[in-house]
Amino acid sequence: MNTEKIKIFLVDDDAVFLKLLEIEFLEHADFVIETYPTGEKCMENLSRSPDVIILDYHLDGIDKFAMNGIETLDKIKAYNPDIPVIMLSSQDKIDVAINCMHHRAFDYVVKSETAFVRLQKIITSIFRYKKMEKELNWYMERM
Repeated sequence: MNTEKIKIFLVDDDAVFLKLLEIEFLEHADFVIETYPTGEKCMENLSRSPDVIILDYHLDGIDKFAMNGIETLDKIKAYNPDIPVIMLSSQDKIDVAINCMHHRAFDYVVKSETAFVRLQKIITSIFRYKKMEKELNWYMERM
């Protein structure tokens, strides 16, 4: 049985929220967590092969000239379109969510007291889908 841990990149310029999210993931599941305060730092480490990236929408709290979440999302997808990216924002606006989806985000989550539970459910569905995809490929190869 494959016991390899899921590697998650958390990218957010809000240091407190980033730490809280990291603690939640480490307390509730068996993940490898890497945190980054900017999209640039995330991009520098993509060769470390994250399974999922949770990416803040704004990312300009530390450096006003830093890449925003959409720019970072586009660069991640150019690097590897198969990495699922979940966008995270304090904005509860449908146009922001739609914009993220147009840029090939896997999903969009509003920062709230239920954000972690929602993120966990999304990650579970990502890996359930990936498992089904592997099984289908295995089956198709044998036909």
